Amino acid sequence: MERASGIFVDGIGAAAATSGVLTALQGRIFGLLYLQRRPLSLDEIAAELEQSKSNISVNIRGLSDWHLVRRTTVGGSRRDHYEAATDFWRVMQEIMERRFRWNLRQVLATIDETERAIAAERGRAPLRAAEREGTLFIKTRLEGLRAFFAAVDAGVSALSSGKSFAAETLQNVLRLVPAHRRQPD
Repeated sequence: MERASGIFVDGIGAAAATSGVLTALQGRIFGLLYLQRRPLSLDEIAAELEQSKSNISVNIRGLSDWHLVRRTTVGGSRRDHYEAATDFWRVMQEIMERRFRWNLRQVLATIDETERAIAAERGRAPLRAAEREGTLFIKTRLEGLRAFFAAVDAGVSALSSGKSFAAETLQNVLRLVPAHRRQPD
């Protein structure tokens, strides 16, 4: 592998490793394929990256799931060949929808569960003033978090469907969240 290609392949691998979406090897495979003029076979990818063919095969499946590579046929060869995706809009839509939106909805579900637990505790026995104040603080924090994550979820939905989403929407939500100021001791 040429030096410049090696720098790119290793750099994309390092970026992928911190993405929370791909492994370093998946990033390296994508980087290698992205700089190729023609599709490569599993054997060629394995040789270039000095990995086993089975390891490349497993990682290619993950890249295919994210729509970052696609299998293609090459005339005169019975082997599967792969090429990198170049429609980054589609790739980002997939990542936002499948990865980040799931995380957003997990936070929203956690807020719902926490609010149900608060309601159940409230129904058991009368709360003292300090407990009421603590509960009110928690509920206010949860409302702010819900508003923010709901706005981000709407933004991801807009991005996934190709619609615009104004950043001011999130800024306006943040203005609604009361800041907790520490009281002097």
